[in-house]
Amino acid sequence: MKIIFMGTPDFAVPVLEALVQSRHEVVLAVTQPDRMKGRSAKLLFSPVKECAVKHGIEVFQPARIKTPEAVEKLQSVEADIMVVAAYGQILSTQILEMKKYGCINVHGSLLPQLRGAAPIQKAVIDGLEKTGITIMQMDAGLDTGDMILKEEVVLDRKETAATLFDKLSLIGGPLLLRALDQIEDGTAVRIPQDSEQATYAGMFKKEMGLIDWNKPADEIERLVRGMDPWPCAYTYYKDKQLKIWSSDTVSVEQPDQTASSMPGTVIDVRKDCVIVRTGSQDMALALKEVQLEGKKRMSVRDFLLGNRMTEGEQLGSK
Repeated sequence: MKIIFMGTPDFAVPVLEALVQSRHEVVLAVTQPDRMKGRSAKLLFSPVKECAVKHGIEVFQPARIKTPEAVEKLQSVEADIMVVAAYGQILSTQILEMKKYGCINVHGSLLPQLRGAAPIQKAVIDGLEKTGITIMQMDAGLDTGDMILKEEVVLDRKETAATLFDKLSLIGGPLLLRALDQIEDGTAVRIPQDSEQATYAGMFKKEMGLIDWNKPADEIERLVRGMDPWPCAYTYYKDKQLKIWSSDTVSVEQPDQTASSMPGTVIDVRKDCVIVRTGSQDMALALKEVQLEGKKRMSVRDFLLGNRMTEGEQLGSK
C-alpha cells in the first residue's frame, strides 16, 4: 500500500523504519515544524523528519494540519491509507476519511485505558502492571476509534517512561504491519471500545514534575520514574531547582521520631543517598541520583562531595 505517515518524536521513528523496510511505500512524511534550539536559535529537525530525509521521503510540515492549504496537500498525494504515531495535532474528519482505508493510529496503551497524549508516562505514574500498543482506526473522538490489534507489555519494577517508550516503540512497527496486512486483505476485525472503561492521560506540563512531599513515598517514587526523561521530577533545595532522576522507597525505622518533622524534611544523610520524609508515616524516599540547577546529573554520593546537606534541611517549593 501507499502510505502517508504522520509522526514527530522518537517513539514514531521505529514505526516509520518498519514501514520503510516493508513491502509498503511511504509516499509522504508529515511532522511538526522545525523548532529553534537554545540560544543559537538553530533549527532542529524532529526525529521523524531526520528519518524521512535519510530515506529520501518527501516531508510536509504544516504549522496547522487543518488549514485548507494543508488539506489540499494531503488530498493531492496518492495514498491508500494514513498512519499516525504521536503526530501531535488533531486531525479533522475530512482528513480522517480522505483515503481509501482511512487513518489508523499506533497508540501507546491498551485502549480504552489511557486515551490521550501521555499514556506511556501515565502508565508508570499510575503503577500499572501492564500496558501495550493498540492499532486503532481513527475517528473524530479522542482515541475513541475501533481497535484492530493489541499487544501487551509487562512493566518492570523500576520501569521509567524512557525505558517504556523504547519497549513500546519497538513492538509498534511489527504490530502495525500485521494490521496493514489484515486491512488490505479484508480480514481486519474492528472491535468497538467500551467507553465506560476509558481512562485518560492528558498532555504533560513542566510544572507537573514538582514533587508534593505530602504524598505517599511510593507515589512520589513512581512520579520520578514517570517523569524520566521529561519533564523530570523536581524539588527545590536552598532556592535552587533539584531534579530527582532516581529514587527508592525505604522504611522509616522509628516513625515516632520523625512524625514531628514536615514532609520534605531530610531525615538522614548517608554516603550514597539522602532520605527525605514524605506523607507516609512508615515510608520515606531515598534520593539516589540528582541534578542541581546549573550542574550535571550525578549520583547522590558525588552530589554530597560538593554540597553539605544535613538532617533537618527542607526540600520543597521555591
